[in-house]
Amino acid sequence: MTGVGLCVPQLGPHVTAEVIAEFARRAEDCGYSSLWVQDHFMWPLEPRRGYAGRDGAPIPPQYQSVFAPTEILAHLAALTERVVLGTSILVAGNHWPVPLAQRLATIDHLSDGRLVIGLGVGWNAEEHDAAGTDIRTRGARMDDFIGALSACFGPDPVEYHGPFFDIPPAYVRPKPRQKPRPRLISGMWSPAGLERTASHFDGWNPAGLSVSTVASMAAEMNAHRSPDQGPLEIFYRTFVQRPLGRAPEDGDHLAAMVIEAEAARSAGFSEIILEHNFWQGITDPEAWLVVPERYQPVVDAATR
Repeated sequence: MTGVGLCVPQLGPHVTAEVIAEFARRAEDCGYSSLWVQDHFMWPLEPRRGYAGRDGAPIPPQYQSVFAPTEILAHLAALTERVVLGTSILVAGNHWPVPLAQRLATIDHLSDGRLVIGLGVGWNAEEHDAAGTDIRTRGARMDDFIGALSACFGPDPVEYHGPFFDIPPAYVRPKPRQKPRPRLISGMWSPAGLERTASHFDGWNPAGLSVSTVASMAAEMNAHRSPDQGPLEIFYRTFVQRPLGRAPEDGDHLAAMVIEAEAARSAGFSEIILEHNFWQGITDPEAWLVVPERYQPVVDAATR
């Protein structure tokens, strides 16, 4: 069985605290298995790099207002009982591993062990500048980030010495509720990122690719994993409307997502995640609240 998750209301002008709370309640009542947040905090007026690293691509206007991810998850931990709570994804360059380990472990306890941690290297150079990191070293920093974060989740006293992060002997608590730690999933897709995914992560969180392409790429990564790692879990993220893409024809896209969910189930994916934050069909707060029930046919297709 493949679960179906929803990206929570997070981006754009129609998000409110009340919408987030009611959306989460309705999603759990409708049988969705997970809720997801992403990670951006500023919309540069003169970006040095295009959206998602594509030369000249404008940054989607929805990013002009983004509710903070870990704070949303802490709120959702109190509002829900069953759904998995995940990050799709946290940009490592926006964070530092020791304080992030504390926040994530806290969320894992508040949610009674329902956290999944998605990480990626990011594309927004100005966010890296504002966070005190360098986007030019984001890949190598990610390698060290995983080592430092994993050390914090391990037994005390924690001690870690790497090229980017240095943790003197110390107690770092709380430890996550899940043992040995929550699942780590990768949002990386470059050749180097795929190597990192195969080596360091429990799962892969691709976005915007076809099911068949994801299955083929996952098989290639699994062929390079050690026997004790097991195959990567696939948390497949799909868009009702792609960022900067054309709005879908009303009705047609729901039928297409049902077919996509059936394909994801047949491919053995763990989860299909539906992203609505870029959809032009969200024109007011109330439009968010009809999403869980409207897209329930996708849940039925993935779980039958």
